[in-house]
Amino acid sequence: MTEPATDRARPTFVVCLDDGGHTLSLERRKVYRTVTDTLAESHGMLRVIDETGEDYLFPASLFVALTLSEQGIAALVELTPEPATARSR
Repeated sequence: MTEPATDRARPTFVVCLDDGGHTLSLERRKVYRTVTDTLAESHGMLRVIDETGEDYLFPASLFVALTLSEQGIAALVELTPEPATARSR
């Protein structure tokens, strides 16, 4: 199995606008950290990290990207889980 094409250099965040029927997995108006996955993005999907640090694919249309200052990014990094794959290195 190959790893998704990712770039973890700068954390990115999105806010969920619609749970898309994934009521057990997503919360509307919640901020999620993402993992860049160019293959998933080419199919209209977004890799989102949940509270446990695991990442899952969801339709990108359920989210809107947040534009944040470096200070804002740093604050959210402190409040959101690091991707599980990064912790296992």
